[in-house]
Amino acid sequence: MSAQKKPKKYTLRELGLSADRLDRHAVSITDRLVEAGFQAYLVGGCVRDLLLGMHPKDFDVSTNAEPDEIQALFKNCRLIGRRFRLAHIHFGRHIIEVATFRGPHVKHDKNDSHAHKDGRLLRDNVYGTLEEDAWRRDFTVNALYLDAQNKTVIDYVGGIDDHQQRVLRLMGDPVTRYKEDPVRLLRAVRFKAKLNFQFDAETEAPMNDLAPLLKDIPSARLYDEILKLFLNTKANDVFDMLRQYDLFDPLFPQTELCLKKASSDMPLALIKQAMENTEARLKNHQHITPYFLLATLLWEPVRRLTQQNRHTFNSDTQAIHAAANEVVAHQIGRIAIPRRITTPMREVWALQPRFHKQVGVRCLRFLDHPRFRAAYDFMLLRAQHGEVDVKIADWWTHIQTLAPAEQKLMTRPSQFKHKRKAHKKPAKNVPPVE
Repeated sequence: MSAQKKPKKYTLRELGLSADRLDRHAVSITDRLVEAGFQAYLVGGCVRDLLLGMHPKDFDVSTNAEPDEIQALFKNCRLIGRRFRLAHIHFGRHIIEVATFRGPHVKHDKNDSHAHKDGRLLRDNVYGTLEEDAWRRDFTVNALYLDAQNKTVIDYVGGIDDHQQRVLRLMGDPVTRYKEDPVRLLRAVRFKAKLNFQFDAETEAPMNDLAPLLKDIPSARLYDEILKLFLNTKANDVFDMLRQYDLFDPLFPQTELCLKKASSDMPLALIKQAMENTEARLKNHQHITPYFLLATLLWEPVRRLTQQNRHTFNSDTQAIHAAANEVVAHQIGRIAIPRRITTPMREVWALQPRFHKQVGVRCLRFLDHPRFRAAYDFMLLRAQHGEVDVKIADWWTHIQTLAPAEQKLMTRPSQFKHKRKAHKKPAKNVPPVE
């Protein structure tokens, strides 16, 4: 893709945009920077989403002011980052990110750039011009600059044309750009799902071959990307595309191996149902807990390992604990899932065998367990796909509707005498491996 000689400029009116839809804090930042003699624009995803009629969650600003100069203008500014040095300007809990224009990473004496031998950029504080910044961005539709003062959009890269054609196009040589930052592979999938765009053929072609590059990305960075990928209203589409482009395996290798080995669609169906549930909750503006979805993504490796090692433990709960320890330890080597997430994940898994015990006071106490509701929802998900007897799911659903006295009657041993006669050996709590 060749550079345009001059940028195209579009008025907000001809693009169907209203200045009233711009974030007032972001505009106030550009106003102050311009008044101080700098260039400043709203940029990236906020412009792209505004053009689609969406309500951007974040508004970012790009400027030729350097980080120290930005900080000197704003008392509520904090500088962050090493790989990319950024300014965060705080308005209470609301944060506007301000970045200095980037230049080519092999530009001049002011370079603070370092690349890995595989082409990955490790540090990249190289400042440049507005045009250079535009060509340093990833996709053309993310390289649009909104001038709030003159009410125009500046386009150096043909981003408006691609936006109107609903095409996702990576600028420059795709192989080089993906190697510079393999997380662009994940961003490509996320944007395609979110925007319902189509990939440009050259952008799509190398994705499967370059998927292994994700193994070299720091695990802490991948955790943030995983949340962006799955905690959205297109989670199912994202999941399918990650597998289509071989990107899921570098992220969740244990799960991908289990899905490939499965003799039925049950493990896959369970994950996809969890994705659908996430989408529905977000559309209804309901709270989402990341640990529940991650517990679902890793459940099949935990379940299989539990079954394989069951004979070495005294109970299913012990076997699940051991399996969880092994699976989580392996997973955090790929994605640095924090303890505040892995702890409730483990609890939800470990509580699953308790749903098979429906007698006595311990059963009643289980209803008051702080993690009961999440474990119950997880059990319902399993029951929906054949891992748990539907009668067990119905029993636990019904008992929650009863008064305490009725619950006590329902869990009396006499209610289960006929079951003990019919079954000399207790049923396994963990479904067999396919």
